[in-house]
Amino acid sequence: MEKKMAPCDSFLGWVLPKMNLRPEGYRKVRKQVCQRMKKRIKELGLQGFGDYRAHLENNPHEWEILDKMTRITISRFFRDRKAWEELGDRLIPKITRRANTLRRPVRCWTAGCASGEEPYSLSILWKEKILPSFPDAHLEIIATDADPNMLDRARQACYTKGSLREVPPEWIKKAFYRKIHFYCLKDPYRQRVSFHLQDIRKTMPEGTFDLVFCKNLTAMYFSRELATRIFKRISERMEKGAYLVLGNHEEIHLESIQEIRLFDKGINIYRKE
Repeated sequence: MEKKMAPCDSFLGWVLPKMNLRPEGYRKVRKQVCQRMKKRIKELGLQGFGDYRAHLENNPHEWEILDKMTRITISRFFRDRKAWEELGDRLIPKITRRANTLRRPVRCWTAGCASGEEPYSLSILWKEKILPSFPDAHLEIIATDADPNMLDRARQACYTKGSLREVPPEWIKKAFYRKIHFYCLKDPYRQRVSFHLQDIRKTMPEGTFDLVFCKNLTAMYFSRELATRIFKRISERMEKGAYLVLGNHEEIHLESIQEIRLFDKGINIYRKE
C-alpha cells in the first residue's frame, strides 16, 4: 500500500515548482521550512495547508512572505575545508599574481553570504596566508544576500564557537576577540568586506570578479532553468581565468554555458576559459 504523503510535503510538491525552486533541494531541510509555514498558517488563523493554498491564490502579496520562508541559511567558517586549502595554496596566489601584473585589486564575490562566515573566511585567509607573500596586493570582497536580517548579523560579525570549529586555533587568536559567549571578528579582517542587499535572481554586483562563491544556493535550491540563467549571468561577471566555487554536492548543467568548465571535480570548482 502506497504511503500517504504528509500535508506539508504535498504542499511543497505543489508550491516549490511554482516558485522556480527544486523540491529535491529541500529534502534535508524540509522540516525547518514546514515549521515556518505552520507558524505562518497559525498567524493567519487558517486551518491547514489547504487553506493556505487558497490564501496564496487569493492574496498575491503572500508569495513574497512564502519566498522568505523558503530561504535556508546553514553556514560556518571555512566550510568545505579542502576547497579552502586549494584556494589558499594555489588558486588565490595565481589570480593575485595576475591582478598584480595588471595593477588592479583582486575582486571576489560571495553570493548568498548569509551571516558573513564565507566572506570573512576569505578575508582571514587573505590576511594570514596570502598577504605575507604578496604584501602589495589588494583584495575587494563583495558579499550579497537577499535577507536584510542576515546582513545585519554579518555586519555585527559575532559568532558562536561552533561556527569556528574549522578555523585554525592560531587564526582564532589573531582574528577574533571574546565578547561574553561570542567570538567577534576584529576590524582589520572586516574592513575589506562590503555587504549588499541583493537577490541573485534579480540583481548582481557591478563589475567583474576573479573569484565567485555561489555555494549551496543556486544549484541547490533553484530550478534547473532558473539556475542556468543565473549561472550564465554569473559567467558574464567573471574575468577570463576566474574561478567559481560551488558546494560539494552541487552541479552546473554546462550544455548552454560554454564559457565555464569544471576545473576540479573533487572540490567542485569551475573555471572560466
